[in-house]
Amino acid sequence: MLVDRLRIPHDRLLSNIEHVGNTSAASIPLLLDHAQRAGDLRPGQRVLLTAFGAGLTWGATTLTWPHLTQVGPPEQVGVTCTTHS
Repeated sequence: MLVDRLRIPHDRLLSNIEHVGNTSAASIPLLLDHAQRAGDLRPGQRVLLTAFGAGLTWGATTLTWPHLTQVGPPEQVGVTCTTHS
């Protein structure tokens, strides 16, 4: 695993595949949302994201977690959602 190669302690690893399965392109956003709501992500924290796809497809990137003032449904955050036909 990448965390082993980078010597990242396993207690720092977040994974949701055992709960939601491989949700394809939604896997990382679902995990980030759950981690944010659970308080596992703090502003300024470095985050390594890795994902895999069909066959031998995989990718990884790093980011610095931003300060989020409010997390919730769009109507609670003040965002207007519209659908287009």
